[in-house]
Amino acid sequence: MTALIEIERLSKRFGAFVAVDQVSFQVAKGEVLGFLGPNGAGKSTTMRMLAGFMAPTSGTARICGHDVQDSPVQAKRNLGYLPEGAPTYPEMTVEGFLAFCARVRGYDGRALARRVEGAIALAQLEGVRLQPVETLSKGFKRRVGLAQALLHDPPVLVLDEPTDGLDPNQKHEVRELIRRMAPEKAIVISTHILEEVSAICTRAIIIARGRVVADDTPAGLAARGASLDAVFRGLTLGDAA
Repeated sequence: MTALIEIERLSKRFGAFVAVDQVSFQVAKGEVLGFLGPNGAGKSTTMRMLAGFMAPTSGTARICGHDVQDSPVQAKRNLGYLPEGAPTYPEMTVEGFLAFCARVRGYDGRALARRVEGAIALAQLEGVRLQPVETLSKGFKRRVGLAQALLHDPPVLVLDEPTDGLDPNQKHEVRELIRRMAPEKAIVISTHILEEVSAICTRAIIIARGRVVADDTPAGLAARGASLDAVFRGLTLGDAA
């Protein structure tokens, strides 16, 4: 299968500190990759570089064949990115913020309205669509961030802790949404929750101290648990489903 995400020897240094060290992997259409690691392992830094929000010290990242540094506009057209913290404009309503995101992506008129309505439905935001974002709970703010990532129906999704702050029912709904979308997309999910990977991922990578230490199916990683014990001690074993 053709890889929609290609990362080759990606590294990021902050002075003498190496946050990401020679990371390489590919993700094909239909794959949901869980990107695991303890806090500070380099997960979010890798995702920021993949999304083009942080320049690598060395190495390359491509989305649908477009280098995120050399062809950033083309790469980002094919990308839906939910960053850690998911910044929004707090004084905007949910609907207004999504309409703003749609205009930034070049939509107007009926096409804009369809994109906004579709994103609201996917993230189940109908009940809060007219509320200012600043009045929402942490879980609903996270779902607004997810909605903007899905707005343009991109072939690649990069989701940093997509269920952070959600209650158990909301986590189940988001995981089901990811499962439904998975056959038509390449999806990377950063998490420190092992349960998240076993619930929705077809493959998992573990990163520690900026380096890939394992790349396998969730079942394969479970079978290798003893040899990865030192890494797994830094991960959250699970939470309410």
